[in-house]
Amino acid sequence: MMFDREHRKAATKSVVARLLQFFFQGLIVIAPIGITIWVVLGLFNTVDNILPNFIHAILPNLVPKDAQGNFQKIPGLGFIVVIVLVIAIGWISSLFVVGRLVEVLDKVLESTPGIKFIYSSVKDFLEAFAGNKKKFDRAVLVNVDGEDVWRIGFITQQSVTDFGLADHVAVYVPHSYAISGITYFVPNHKIKLIETISPADTMKFAVSGGVTEL
Repeated sequence: MMFDREHRKAATKSVVARLLQFFFQGLIVIAPIGITIWVVLGLFNTVDNILPNFIHAILPNLVPKDAQGNFQKIPGLGFIVVIVLVIAIGWISSLFVVGRLVEVLDKVLESTPGIKFIYSSVKDFLEAFAGNKKKFDRAVLVNVDGEDVWRIGFITQQSVTDFGLADHVAVYVPHSYAISGITYFVPNHKIKLIETISPADTMKFAVSGGVTEL
């Protein structure tokens, strides 16, 4: 009886641990996309609601009212303003003084327990695609299955000696029609560098399942 109770308790702990692992893994996958969509939509809705009043205050005859007496929104204008605003913020953040403030805030967030895990995961994922530390810029063919069967991947770490693997590299292999992928540690001799196709086109080809024309 005691053995069965301990066995059930251990099994319960194992299930809970696995569920927590899957939860955090799912959070890492959806957080960058969810946060990006939330920010963009939030900006769009805010700007779209403010613009008609702002334009009416400057040019009263430019923005008509609807039957309920509300100012009509100008289709597409909010989207354009949001794009310009994001570009302007990116430009301002590249300036030295603002850049230093961003670095200080970055260090604070990187050092805050709880927030650090989500913030660093989102930051690294986004920078891997479009930041200054772009990682998906070395497209390769990688052999991780049977002989003469190759997958499309991207070298993310040139050295993985910290894992006790010499002459290996870290290769991220994206899934088709998904935002997920798998990271492999692969020997150098099982990798072929793709030199005739740009990394961006290679990524589109892999994610589209090979239907995108090169």
